[in-house]
Amino acid sequence: MAETKKKTTAKKSAAKRSGTAKKQPAAKKTPAAKRSVAKRSAPPKASASAAVLKLGALKPAPGSWPKRQRIGRGHGSGMVKTGGEGGKGQTVRSGGGKGRTFEGGQTPWARRLPHRRGYSQKARDIGHFRARYSVVNLHQLASWDPSVEVSPESLRERGILKTAGDGVKILGATREGKTLPHGLRFRDVVFSQSAREALQAAGAELEAA
Repeated sequence: MAETKKKTTAKKSAAKRSGTAKKQPAAKKTPAAKRSVAKRSAPPKASASAAVLKLGALKPAPGSWPKRQRIGRGHGSGMVKTGGEGGKGQTVRSGGGKGRTFEGGQTPWARRLPHRRGYSQKARDIGHFRARYSVVNLHQLASWDPSVEVSPESLRERGILKTAGDGVKILGATREGKTLPHGLRFRDVVFSQSAREALQAAGAELEAA
């Protein structure tokens, strides 16, 4: 055996030196050889112990557990001082609160006013306690028929007033070219000082409201 190996190696070396050696055709790979090559090229399989899920590796899915809300940590936590439960007592009751007339604990306006018997209501709120008169000027009566009594009803009938309000007051405003007829009669109206003097000079009959 040793002798034959030596002879074949000697022949190969001689052929290489002479350059007359022919290339041998590559031998076809058998299916068994292919499987062995595929086994060598395939990555190594994970061991059975690495594929098993362990308890230490368990964790929840991302976002499935929101961050815990820290109750009672003041304004920085976003829940403020009541911890998300709101207030108690007055702030919980339906319709609770201090009301529109509350003035921070000081004596309210309605209790600070004098409430003595006979006290004039004119010193109080104008919009609620003072009389609101409908005003008629003297120049509006220039074409008035003296046979018709001047009253809140007759003034509304002739379109001089829309509403009588709390009463009718005659003012002394005049215009050029408009004079008062003589002998006007008045009922249930009041007069300003200038209107009274002008009507008395024109011979009008004044009756207090």
